[in-house]
Amino acid sequence: MIGASVVRAAGFAYPFLSYRLSELALSTTGISTILASFGVGWLIGQIVLGRLADIVGRRSALVGSMLLAAVTLPLLGGLSHPISVALAAVVVGAVYDAPRPVITAVVADTVSDDATRASINGWRHFGINVGAATTGAAGGLLSDTTGLAALYWFNAVACAAFALIALACMPRDRPACRGADAADGSRAAYRTAGTDARLWLLWLVSLGALIPVAGLFSILPLLMDDAGLPASAYGWTQVASACTVLILSVPLNRWLARRASRGASMVPLLAVSSLGLGAGLGSAGLAESTPQYVIAACIGIPGEIVVFVAATALLDQITPPQARGLYAGIWGSTLAAAVSCAPALGGWSLSKGGPQLVAVTTTLCGLTGAAACLPLAVLMHHPRTH
Repeated sequence: MIGASVVRAAGFAYPFLSYRLSELALSTTGISTILASFGVGWLIGQIVLGRLADIVGRRSALVGSMLLAAVTLPLLGGLSHPISVALAAVVVGAVYDAPRPVITAVVADTVSDDATRASINGWRHFGINVGAATTGAAGGLLSDTTGLAALYWFNAVACAAFALIALACMPRDRPACRGADAADGSRAAYRTAGTDARLWLLWLVSLGALIPVAGLFSILPLLMDDAGLPASAYGWTQVASACTVLILSVPLNRWLARRASRGASMVPLLAVSSLGLGAGLGSAGLAESTPQYVIAACIGIPGEIVVFVAATALLDQITPPQARGLYAGIWGSTLAAAVSCAPALGGWSLSKGGPQLVAVTTTLCGLTGAAACLPLAVLMHHPRTH
């Protein structure tokens, strides 16, 4: 968990990719295409790496993906031909968030107590948020002195260090089946996951809730720029949201752990959080001043914390032991999908109907996630219901 947080803190590849591409004098279409390539790699990589964690073992999947990241990140920071940059973006995207499905599977493997798992997942989210806040601050300072290309080398060094530490500290885990049995097991795992309505409803709920979260980094700056506010004003929203995460994480993690220890369902919390995220971030479409945007950014933070913990708890409940990595990878792809959908949806809404339409579409995303919780709740109680 600490290693994943450090890798996220040094994860300059995606947040600064648009600036890196601007240095290459690419067209707007070219930059958008490469950013989309990164997102496609991210989404596919979550599923593939999750299944690899089941097939080759948790340690091998984590070490291999981090070493691949260490090799390809400098290429993304140094190449200049658009096609080669796009190919590097796909590979880096695939391994950018590789620790997520592996660690989710490891926690499910090693911790049987629901309350402890909820507490661990809460602290995971806390560490990732601290890392993400560090990324922006450190990247901005370093890029002015070392240049953007050096950020990719820093990112690569962090991934290589994490790979070596994981190799030394994680126990060797071997897959249960090899050869033809492994192939049959993979087909069975994909078939089980593909027909598990609970997994896909959880995926839909998480996507609806996470699009507003991703909008904090994509839709919100568009709205503030449209309102004529400077970049420094957007910086204040990020500082305020990071501080809110730090303040609320500890009490919310304790409360969620107590709730999990009682065996209470997490589905209602997931629904309320999705509604809160949609309405909270959607209210930014009605804001006009920096304080109002700051309030909009902070309203959704409790929902963001709860969504990650509640969704992970539900994922643990429905996942078969032999497909923990695959299920974690499929669910982990929701963040990649949200990161891809949020700017497209926000840009379209802003161009077609202005900030008011952004407010409506963002709220509808949260409402969609909450609505999908109803059939999910039914299936959690009656898993054999079609």
